[in-house]
Amino acid sequence: MNFRTQQAANKRKTIGLLVGMGVLVSLVVFAAMTYFGTGTAGIVPIAVGIAIVSVWGSYYGSDKLVITMTGAKVIQESDNPKLFNLIQEVTIASGLPMPKVAIVVDTAPNAFATGRNPEHALIAFTTGILEAMDRDQLQGVIAHEMAHVANRDTLVSAVAATTAGAIAILSDMLTRMMWFGGGRDRDRQGNGNPVALIFSLLILILAPLAAILLKSAISRKRESLADATAVAFTRNPAGLRSALEVLASDSTVVRQKSTSVAHIWIESPLDGTSVSKLFSTHPPIAERIAVLKAMESLN
Repeated sequence: MNFRTQQAANKRKTIGLLVGMGVLVSLVVFAAMTYFGTGTAGIVPIAVGIAIVSVWGSYYGSDKLVITMTGAKVIQESDNPKLFNLIQEVTIASGLPMPKVAIVVDTAPNAFATGRNPEHALIAFTTGILEAMDRDQLQGVIAHEMAHVANRDTLVSAVAATTAGAIAILSDMLTRMMWFGGGRDRDRQGNGNPVALIFSLLILILAPLAAILLKSAISRKRESLADATAVAFTRNPAGLRSALEVLASDSTVVRQKSTSVAHIWIESPLDGTSVSKLFSTHPPIAERIAVLKAMESLN
C-alpha cells in the first residue's frame, strides 16, 4: 500500500484504540458499581482528576521534562549548519514551523521528537546517529520526527496516558476498598448476582493490564503513522527505510533506557529485551522496513 493508505489505516486504528480505552473506562465504572454499589460513583472523578493533574502537567512541560531526562542539549544553527539545513528542507515540505534542535551525547544512533504542539516542538539526535547516517538517511529520520510533531503524537500519548492512569488509579482504590471491607456495601449484599459479581471482579483486576496493552498499541500505530507521514513529506521511502536498516544493524542502546521515555525514540531502547511485543511501544523494526520497501516498489 502507498503512504496515503498507510496514513489513513493507522489513523483509523488509533481512533478505534482510543474508543476502546473509553469503553474500558465504562466497563470499570460499571463493574465498580456492580461490585461495590452506587456509592462508589464518587471515586470516578477523583481518579480522573488525579490522572489529569499528573499527566497533563507533564504534557505542558514535555519538552523541558524530556530534555532533563535524556540529557539533550539545545543547539543553534551555527553549531551544525548542515543539520539545520536538512531540518529546514523538511519543515518547508511539511509546512511546519522550525523546531528547536538538540543533541544527545551518546554513541547509540537514535532520535526523538517532543513538544505539546508544532510551535513548541523539539527534535533531538544522538551524536551516534549523526555519525552513522548519510544525508538521505538522516533526512528520513528528520521527516519521521517531524511527522510526530505534525500528527500531534505528544497530545495523543497524553490522552492515552490519562485514560490508562485513571483506570489504574480507580482499580487501585477499589482494590483497597476490597481489603478494607468496601465489598460489604449494602447495595451489593442486597442485589448481588454471583455471576455478575465475579465478572465485575475480573474486570477490576484485569482492567489496568488491558489499559497498558491499549496504550502500547496506540503508540505502535503512531510510529507506523509517523513512518507513512515521513514518506509523504520526502516522497522518498528509501531514505527512511535505509535509516531503519542502520538502526536494525546497530546493537548499541542509548544510555537513557527509562520506560517513561522509551516511546519517544525512533527505535525503542527496550527493543530486544524480554518485553513482549504486546507491551512494545514500537512495531518490530523489520516490519517497518518491509512496509517501506513495499512503498518503494510502488514508486
